[in-house]
Amino acid sequence: MRAPFDLGSQTIPPGGRKTVDLPVSVMSDHTPVTLSAHVIHGRRPGPVMFVSAAIHGDEVIGVEIVRRLLRAAPLQRLSGTLIAVPIVNAFGFLNQSRYLPDRRDLNRSFPGHSHGSLAARLGDLFMTEIVARCDLGVDLHSAAVGRTNLPQIRLTPGNARLQELGHAFAAPVTLMSKTRDGSLRLEAEKAGVDVLLYEAGEGLRFDEFAARAGVAGILRVMAQLGMIAPRGVPKARQPSVLCVGSSWLRAPSGGLLRTMKASGDWVEAGAVLGIVSDPFGEAEAEIVADAPGIVVGRTNLPVVNEGDALFHVARADAPKAAEAAAGEFDAHLEATPLFDEDEII
Repeated sequence: MRAPFDLGSQTIPPGGRKTVDLPVSVMSDHTPVTLSAHVIHGRRPGPVMFVSAAIHGDEVIGVEIVRRLLRAAPLQRLSGTLIAVPIVNAFGFLNQSRYLPDRRDLNRSFPGHSHGSLAARLGDLFMTEIVARCDLGVDLHSAAVGRTNLPQIRLTPGNARLQELGHAFAAPVTLMSKTRDGSLRLEAEKAGVDVLLYEAGEGLRFDEFAARAGVAGILRVMAQLGMIAPRGVPKARQPSVLCVGSSWLRAPSGGLLRTMKASGDWVEAGAVLGIVSDPFGEAEAEIVADAPGIVVGRTNLPVVNEGDALFHVARADAPKAAEAAAGEFDAHLEATPLFDEDEII
């Protein structure tokens, strides 16, 4: 008989599932705030994996992905243990805000401290109660409000295990992304827990394509790990395109943006992605791709200021050149780090 799984004050027997509320803080009006995790503890041994969402409170697409994942039929015969945390940053989620009430970014506050700021305490709780119990994690994110991301997996360079699992996830695009100080990925990997970062959709919006790709990708990773049977797991239609770098194209002037390309479109060098015009139509400026690649992110706002980030283009050798790019994986380990949302703004 497999041993039960303990989390907080709760014990989950083999073959059981339970939602566990971990106390975080008490709000100014005496309302308690908890970190809620749903644990599925399989009858058979296997890896312990966490899936987290809403580290940034406005990134709601991950919450929907976790909801769908927990209802997926293959999880009924789970080997190992799944810890699903649909809302890490409950404060930001309730306020529809990326940040915590102290204006800190939780994903720059790990590993945290039990006697530190609100962000530090939440980071410490997540690390000690969730991450420390796991072998692997999938962290779900989206673009900020007013921008959208093509579903993509971001991997830590030089990690062969993550490369294999990223291939199994099979998001439309795979990008190399160095870890940042204070990020969950960095601190989890220091603790020996590899983390796949999934980016898709827009802040405060649902995106059906992003949700389906996220659920299917997580199930494929779990099948790769032997946590679930392959039967019933959606098969990847095509391999992920491994991109060797990316850059944001910014508005050369302020005005009204007319977009010519959508997320997922392949563009050649010199292609016009959009045009910024003044309200009178007397002055127009084109946004031109400086290299071939795939549009993996863009703004959804038609009103732009000079310097605003408009199109995120990931460089690849040719459309759908996944296998060719995979052969050059190690050659691009020192690519420029991807910006986070604050740096994009």
